[in-house]
Amino acid sequence: MSPRTEFLSKLVGLYCLLLALSMVTRKDATVAAVNSVLSSPAVLLIGGLIALMIGLATILGHNVWSGGAPAIIVTLFGWITLIKGLIILFLPPRAAAGYFAALHYEQLLYLYAALMMILGAYLTYAGFKSGSTRLS
Repeated sequence: MSPRTEFLSKLVGLYCLLLALSMVTRKDATVAAVNSVLSSPAVLLIGGLIALMIGLATILGHNVWSGGAPAIIVTLFGWITLIKGLIILFLPPRAAAGYFAALHYEQLLYLYAALMMILGAYLTYAGFKSGSTRLS
């Protein structure tokens, strides 16, 4: 595993683990925050800009489609984050909010958290198991 893939596996993995734990332990606050963001065009715009930047940074630094599952998952994370940012920025706020509302976040929160927990545990394990310690 390349040092960049190792670093990003650790970063994305720990992000997913911690976010999933937060979602599960603070379900009501998480749902309220997501609903608040979806009803605020200004906050939605800022979230879209942040997602766009993270997606672009990940893709420009790590657009790797070979080298094992962690490398591909990190690349997919970058592309999905970029697409999410573009959806938020280019759809009208009501349409973007409707798109994300269609994901039934409140009803499926535990499923989304479980998937993030599994993904995060896998990437974190793969990143720390890899062995090298420097990003070149």
